[in-house]
Amino acid sequence: MRNAFVDELVTLAEADERVMLLTGDLGFMVLEEFQSRFPDRFVNCGVGEQNMVAVATGLAEAGFVPFAYSIATFSTLRPYEFIRNGPALHNLPVRVVGVGGGFDYGHNGVTHFALEDYAVMRTQPNITTVAPADAPQARRALQATADLPGPIYFRVSKRGDELPGLDGRFELGCLAIVREGADAAILAIGSIAHEAVAAADLLAERGIDVAVAVVPSFNPSPSEEIAALLDGMPAALSVEAHYRDGGLGSLVAETIAERGLGCRLLRAGVTRMPGGEAGSQQYLEDRHELSAPHLAAQLARALAPVG
Repeated sequence: MRNAFVDELVTLAEADERVMLLTGDLGFMVLEEFQSRFPDRFVNCGVGEQNMVAVATGLAEAGFVPFAYSIATFSTLRPYEFIRNGPALHNLPVRVVGVGGGFDYGHNGVTHFALEDYAVMRTQPNITTVAPADAPQARRALQATADLPGPIYFRVSKRGDELPGLDGRFELGCLAIVREGADAAILAIGSIAHEAVAAADLLAERGIDVAVAVVPSFNPSPSEEIAALLDGMPAALSVEAHYRDGGLGSLVAETIAERGLGCRLLRAGVTRMPGGEAGSQQYLEDRHELSAPHLAAQLARALAPVG
C-alpha cells in the first residue's frame, strides 16, 4: 500500500507544484522516485519528527501542501503537540503520513507498534484521519482529499494485496460495503479488513450470513451509515489493528448509544500492552485474537442461541 500511495503522490505532485514530501530519515526503496523527480520539493529532516512537523507547518503557512512521512508511531505520537498547536490549531493543509499501522513492523518490537495513533488523531476535531484498507483505496483516498484545506493523517499499511469486493472505492466520511449479509455485521478499518472478510467466509461455511463494511475515515466519520447498517442487526463486530479503546470500536459504540440502537457490539482490538513481544504481523495479529478464526469464533459465540 505504501508504494501505491507514494506513486500516487508523485502523480499529485506533477499536477500541483505546492506538493512537497518530508521524511524523518526513512522511506528508502519507496521515496526515491519522488526525490529524483522533485529534488527541490523533497526534504529529509533526519530523525527529528517534531522538527519535521514544525517545518511542514511553516511550509503550509507559506502556501505549500507538505506530506510529513514516517513510521506511524513516530509521525503521530512524538510530534503530537506540534501537530495540535500547528496544523490543527491553524487549520493548515499538513498531511501527516504514518507508515505501518498496527503490527506492520512486528519484528521491531513495541516501540514500532502503532496501536493508538488514530485514536489520538481522532480527538482533534479538524484533523481528518484516513486509514485505507488496500492499495487502490489508498490511491483513491489521496486523490479525493487533494484539495482538503485542513490537516490530514494518513495511516498507510505495508500490506499490498487488494481487498475482495472493495474495488478501490473511497468517499470521505462514507462506509464501503464489501459484503452483504443479514445475520450480523463486521466493521473494519485499515488492512486488517482482510481478516474481517476471511472471518465472514468462515462464518458463511457455518450458515451465518455476515455483512462486512470498511470504515476508511474519521472526521468526518460515517456515523449515519453505520447506524443504517446496524439498525435491526442483532450483533456487530468492530475490527482494528489498534487498541480497542478510542478508535473504530469506540466510534461504533458511540453511534449505537447515541441513536438508541438495539444492536449488540463486540470489539476486536488489542487489549493489553504488548511489551516484550516481537514477530511477524500475522503472528502478532493471531496472538492478539485479530486473525480470521478468532474473529469468526467471537461473533459465532455472540450469535449462538442461549440454552
